[in-house]
Amino acid sequence: MDDDRDDARSRLRSSPSREGDAVADLALVSAVAGHEAAGGEDVLAALSLLRHIRDEVAQWEPRLIEAARAAGISWARIAPALGVSSRQAAERRYLRLRPDGTTTSTGEERVRAERDRRAGDRAAVLWARENAALLRRLAAAVGAVDGLGRDAQRSIDHVTDALGGADTADLLSPLADASPYLRESYPDLADRIAAVGDQVDRARHDAGA
Repeated sequence: MDDDRDDARSRLRSSPSREGDAVADLALVSAVAGHEAAGGEDVLAALSLLRHIRDEVAQWEPRLIEAARAAGISWARIAPALGVSSRQAAERRYLRLRPDGTTTSTGEERVRAERDRRAGDRAAVLWARENAALLRRLAAAVGAVDGLGRDAQRSIDHVTDALGGADTADLLSPLADASPYLRESYPDLADRIAAVGDQVDRARHDAGA
């Protein structure tokens, strides 16, 4: 691990950098920590400053992980940089750390929420593939609709495009988007789409449960 640290230092020293507040503050804390004769008030000030540094530095890791992913770096390559042994552990760490902008209060809850979401997505895809004939008949009926205006026609065209694809799971979103345009003139067709949505929602819920 010491070699990794030296390599990282060497790499960053040769890159453009800007000293931030946390870096300058850390130097102050380090000076107090390394001074055996530091006064009590200085030590308390250093402890207070260190708490703020931790809060600031805690925000860096998820940002750096996001930057690495945006640069096309795989989770498998990110894992050693985080000191974890697998891509799954790296992704799990990111999910714990990232600010998600929701009411989720802990990292473990964020991990569970993401896991449940993925399980729900897989369940929806599986349901669509197992009910391919029903979805294709419904999409064909929507594709035959005409005379509802430009926005409605654009939505219907998306259904038709998805119908020509190989994966019936791709029909779920276009069908749901088309439903509001069909409600007034084709209520039965809109109800059929709503029934499909209810079944997909149940599959998602059951997968999460």
